[in-house]
Amino acid sequence: MAEDSGAPTRAQDPVPAGGRHPPAAAERARTSPLALASLALGIAGWTILPILGAVAAVITGHLARWNIDEAGGQLGGSGLAKAGLVLGYVQIGLIVLGMLLVVAVGISLGHIFGSGPALPVA
Repeated sequence: MAEDSGAPTRAQDPVPAGGRHPPAAAERARTSPLALASLALGIAGWTILPILGAVAAVITGHLARWNIDEAGGQLGGSGLAKAGLVLGYVQIGLIVLGMLLVVAVGISLGHIFGSGPALPVA
């Protein structure tokens, strides 16, 4: 006769504070491929595909969040999509700021060295 080890089984466990047990591996929602792509493109945007990766990360991130919302709990990966969106938007913002800085420095240097557009004399 086998002895009971005394360790409670899942069926004997008391109900956790949330009201139910965490889902088993088979019950968990599968990760959205678009969310994974958004994160990968966001990382690639900071390394090997600066502008293209950032734009693609934003597009796939929004598509992934939409698909996850529409799936009604069947798809996971909202955090991955959000991370891809953040990486993409931050990089796009820094690219725009960098371009504005280059233009501003170019204009000011042009005026300093006299090769810029002539200023109107009042």
